[in-house]
Amino acid sequence: MEDEKIIELYWARSESAVSETENKYGRYLKTVARNILSDEEDSLECVNDTYLNAWNAIPPSRPRVLQSFLGRITRNLALDRYRANTAEKRGGGQLALALDELLDVSSGENVADTVADRSAITDALKLFLSGLTDEDRRIFLKRYWYFMSVKDVAHDMSLGESSVKMRLLRMRESLRRTLIKEGIEI
Repeated sequence: MEDEKIIELYWARSESAVSETENKYGRYLKTVARNILSDEEDSLECVNDTYLNAWNAIPPSRPRVLQSFLGRITRNLALDRYRANTAEKRGGGQLALALDELLDVSSGENVADTVADRSAITDALKLFLSGLTDEDRRIFLKRYWYFMSVKDVAHDMSLGESSVKMRLLRMRESLRRTLIKEGIEI
């Protein structure tokens, strides 16, 4: 079913909106959650919560890209669940590894303390991403937005793991230079 028809089902408050969403995007949403949580049960709960949040958000929202809208909800729910799960214990998983890699770019301090700082960082990230090739942008987002393992990124992109690792290293260095150039203290 087309996204616009699914969105119309939400607007009409038809319960079939959720089942149509699950049919079209269920696997994608489970993958997003699983990449962050590495736990099947928690991932399924996040996906189910995504359907509830979408139900509550549409209307009044009318997402332009339903997949991105749902993916963002799932990602945020999974990150919240991850933080809750690791509040007392620090575990492994792709989220911790990816964030550790990105900490190499910064001092590890929370530089986004104000709205202005967050806006500057957002602008710098947009500038950085716009300067990447399409393939590098996909690699970067798969690793640091979807928290896919390097192995999975390599497989998904039909590249070698060492190639992906080197490209990510170069992109992190480029990101660091972009942040410095934009006056963001790292």
